[in-house]
Amino acid sequence: MSSQKPTYAIIGGGIAGLTLGIALNKRNINVVIYEAAAHFGEIGAGVAFTANAIEAMKICDPGVYEAFQHVATHNQWESKKNVWFDFLDGMKMDQDSGHQEDLFSISSPVGMNGVHRAAFLDEMVKLVEDQHLAHFGKRLIDCEETEDGKILMKFKDGTTATADALIGCDGIKSVIRHKIAGSDSPAAEYVYTHKYAYRGLIDMDDAVAAIGEERAKNAVMWLGTGRHVLTFPVNKGATMNLVAFCTTEKDWPDYTKSTLPAHREEALKDFEGFGPNVMKLLEMVKPELDIWGIFNLEHELEAYNKGKFVVVGDAGHATSPHHGSGAGFCIEDAAIMATILADPSVTGSPGTIEAAFEAYNTERKVRTQWLVQHSRRQGNLYEYLGEVGRDFNKIEQEITANNFYIEGTDVHGLCSKAIETLQQEIRKIN
Repeated sequence: MSSQKPTYAIIGGGIAGLTLGIALNKRNINVVIYEAAAHFGEIGAGVAFTANAIEAMKICDPGVYEAFQHVATHNQWESKKNVWFDFLDGMKMDQDSGHQEDLFSISSPVGMNGVHRAAFLDEMVKLVEDQHLAHFGKRLIDCEETEDGKILMKFKDGTTATADALIGCDGIKSVIRHKIAGSDSPAAEYVYTHKYAYRGLIDMDDAVAAIGEERAKNAVMWLGTGRHVLTFPVNKGATMNLVAFCTTEKDWPDYTKSTLPAHREEALKDFEGFGPNVMKLLEMVKPELDIWGIFNLEHELEAYNKGKFVVVGDAGHATSPHHGSGAGFCIEDAAIMATILADPSVTGSPGTIEAAFEAYNTERKVRTQWLVQHSRRQGNLYEYLGEVGRDFNKIEQEITANNFYIEGTDVHGLCSKAIETLQQEIRKIN
């Protein structure tokens, strides 16, 4: 048995990588984060977390949960505290006071919890900034296992580093996924879902004046043919986060870029035929904005692990955002991986790290791949695409069932099951 505790290298310092780094450090596991950028940072605007993700935060480190609490914004009406989204007909042309009755509402034990990605990451950074866990400006270009069983990493700046195992938290463009799948495998590549989105932030007072307090200050999903819009409060209620999705037959013009420049007039043209409430909101986003291509990992990896390499979070199961659970599943991943690696049986002696990564793959692959597939379907439900069409009862029933699968799961139970699977894998090498 090795007397030296193994060192794990995490590639990528986004939500998945940083949360896992915090969780491993909390458990006195040797970990180093290698981040390509010059500092920790997240792109994107609002993201929300459901009950399972919040439970996973607490398992990772109470500080992660406290960071979330510090930046989370909830529905602003007390009567809406357990509402995930009110679902409205975004194409309704009623020209009265602006108030619209909902088609149906979906509840949640934790309601809506909106945060700005960058703000959440900034709070989590405080948990590690004195720990010297991270190296910046380290863009991984290659990695390999050496004869002595170490993992050699080569970075774009010409430097190298070694670790006992490599955890890819490097997102949808993951180098580690290419290593595991093989560069010629379809599973190595990300795929355009033929949806794109306009993102905008609107001053809450302006939003209230435009569409009324109830709909502005609480989460709303505006449904429509081939398009849908979601809005929810962020910044402690001072700001409305808006994301407007469109489905297209055209391909994405430049796969090297996830966003392209756009103008507000393009969004207004794309949403012609929608009702006045949606159009008023779109008129209030800033004139110059971006179009975000919606990509996912449509082709499933055979396994998330290969020897001493493993992918966690979006690197293994990047999903479209229509369940609002991509980031939450990344945090689930971190909780379960940290639980596995903290087990005393994972000593670094021959085969134990591989057994740990195999247990992780066994316990995470089915659930996370479900999210990839069902998120794509749910995005179509919002836009009346597919066999359900405009049958709102069926839409409501399917969304309710999906949400129960996501947040009705006991994450502590998932961690316990992962340890059972780990012990089965350890027995195979003893």
